[in-house]
Amino acid sequence: MTDAVSEQIAALRDEDWAIREEAARLLGTFKDPRAVTPLITLLRDPDRSVREAAIEALRAIGTPSVEALGTCFDQSDLSVQEAASAILSTIADERVLAPLIKALRSDDWIVRMHAAKALGLVRHTDAIAPLIPLLQDKVKAVREEAAAVLAAIGDAAIPSLVNALRHDEWLVRLHAVESLGKTQSPQAVEPLLSVLFNDQDSAVREDAVRALGEIGDPRSVEYLFTAMREPGLQTVAVQALGRIGDTRAVPMLIELVTGACLPEITKTVGGYGDQWTEALITQGAAVRALGEIGDDRAIPSLVAALEPTSTRAEAASALAKFGSKVIPFLIPLLNHSQDDNFRFHVRETLTLAGWRPRRMSTIHR
Repeated sequence: MTDAVSEQIAALRDEDWAIREEAARLLGTFKDPRAVTPLITLLRDPDRSVREAAIEALRAIGTPSVEALGTCFDQSDLSVQEAASAILSTIADERVLAPLIKALRSDDWIVRMHAAKALGLVRHTDAIAPLIPLLQDKVKAVREEAAAVLAAIGDAAIPSLVNALRHDEWLVRLHAVESLGKTQSPQAVEPLLSVLFNDQDSAVREDAVRALGEIGDPRSVEYLFTAMREPGLQTVAVQALGRIGDTRAVPMLIELVTGACLPEITKTVGGYGDQWTEALITQGAAVRALGEIGDDRAIPSLVAALEPTSTRAEAASALAKFGSKVIPFLIPLLNHSQDDNFRFHVRETLTLAGWRPRRMSTIHR
């Protein structure tokens, strides 16, 4: 007597596409390893819905599918390779390390992208050298996936990424910088500082600042103060200082919020409207950074930043992070302003800080 799995495997050969699709779907719920090979055959099915059902079934079966999917890269049908790599991008393990590395050289960018993502699950050091060339892949999605996987591999990938910082192609250096930031490794700090002060490409230097913020190492703080003097880097440097969270940045950030330390040379920033300059955007970033750092010295300046409409929303959000400490600073503002928008942000901040008035009437005394 045939069992349900055998019946559905037989149904995969039915002439009716709807029956094949339903059989594939059911086999996915059964999760029986016997269905793996028949389902892989369906990856060449002429009907798209059947192929998609087979893909989902193989993904649901999981680990028992891995080795068989690895053999798909030997097939000439690129659609089968695409499907196999897409499935492996969610279930791969070391058994398919060699086929995935080979797939990184595929002419099909979808295969390269999914193979790279699958190697992110494996995280084997053998993948480092084959992944580095993908940092200059002609397809952005492939470059980004390779950079993310190298970061996931971690410290073992750092020497190769540092070496890539000397590449002639700026895109390679850019993605190497991004990877180093995502490793969040202290080993990446000095190479990134070198990029910050020596690379000839402004986009690469800007990303170096972001990467230093991601790593969050206090050694970067003084160097970021220096970077803030360069037009175009001030905003990202402020954001990085907020992420690092070192209180040494608080006085300078307060000066930015109060307008005492804004850049002399500034420019209109595209996409923000005619009134938005780099200086204003930096001011908003400084407000957010002070909220992230959470040093009480910033509270009066953040309260003052509620007044200008350009920083009001950011100041309200930053103040809320201080909790009940800000309540004595904010209560008087409700009674001394006729600006409804201003009062709304003050009231919202008070609520987020934990304020619960006993009588609403006291607000209007």
